[in-house]
Amino acid sequence: MNQFSLPIVPRYAEVDQQGVVFNGHYLTWFDEACTGLLDHLGVGYPELIATGYDFQVVHSEIDFLAPVRWRDEVRVTAECTRVGTTSFTVGFGVCSTTAGSDERLAVRGHTIYVVVSTEDWAKRPIPDSMRAALSGSGTL
Repeated sequence: MNQFSLPIVPRYAEVDQQGVVFNGHYLTWFDEACTGLLDHLGVGYPELIATGYDFQVVHSEIDFLAPVRWRDEVRVTAECTRVGTTSFTVGFGVCSTTAGSDERLAVRGHTIYVVVSTEDWAKRPIPDSMRAALSGSGTL
């Protein structure tokens, strides 16, 4: 499967009183990396919406392994790990490098998304072109 990597530099406003990235920001980073992954796979969000489909988060998990601090160099990796009938799962990794250290996996997680219709917001089967891209069987 294809993996996408999104570079991020944590902003001062994303750091809490403990001096680390506040946990809620990881979900935002995951969402941004998911959009980047879909773009990378040829499934542009505006085009998806134009065809009457969208997707919604139905479950997300985050595992904290090590701190990410202000101005660390960060990469958020995203990879589709499962494609179902109406849902798909994207796995994420937050890899961090502090000045003078090697890159390490600081946070990992996954999010389950369900495809819905933009007309009535009811779940729908994943469109064939999206399924092919997510499963790695499409042409990019």
